[in-house]
Amino acid sequence: MSLTRAERTIVVSMWSKISTQADVIGTETLERLFSCYPQAKTYFPHFDLHSGSAQLRAHGSKVVAAVGDAVKSIDNVASALSKLSELHAYVLRVDPVNFKFLSHCLLVTLASHFPADFTADAHAAWDKFLSLVSGVLTEKYR
Repeated sequence: MSLTRAERTIVVSMWSKISTQADVIGTETLERLFSCYPQAKTYFPHFDLHSGSAQLRAHGSKVVAAVGDAVKSIDNVASALSKLSELHAYVLRVDPVNFKFLSHCLLVTLASHFPADFTADAHAAWDKFLSLVSGVLTEKYR
């Protein structure tokens, strides 16, 4: 799957706004993930999963930073996320479905933070981009 030029433009242009709120967006995305998909908590037994905890904020920042790495390498997401894919597949052994859940939670978070920017075209572009990211993160499982 590849993004069209218009989709890449949408993702990259929105990223400049998203990156300024990375901590908040990352934390809220994880809070939404753990609330909507509580089975994802099993990968974080050592975390304080209470709303706004330092561990949620730190990991949320990492998640959004990884998305940022993918945006910066939008034409070669596989290379940008290769090590992260290996970590999640071979070391952490995260169930691949969780990447889809996380993508959905990030989409909802982006829509709530940027309602004017999150048009139907932006939603479609971000959904496609995050599907690409999820696919890259799960390719080591095959």
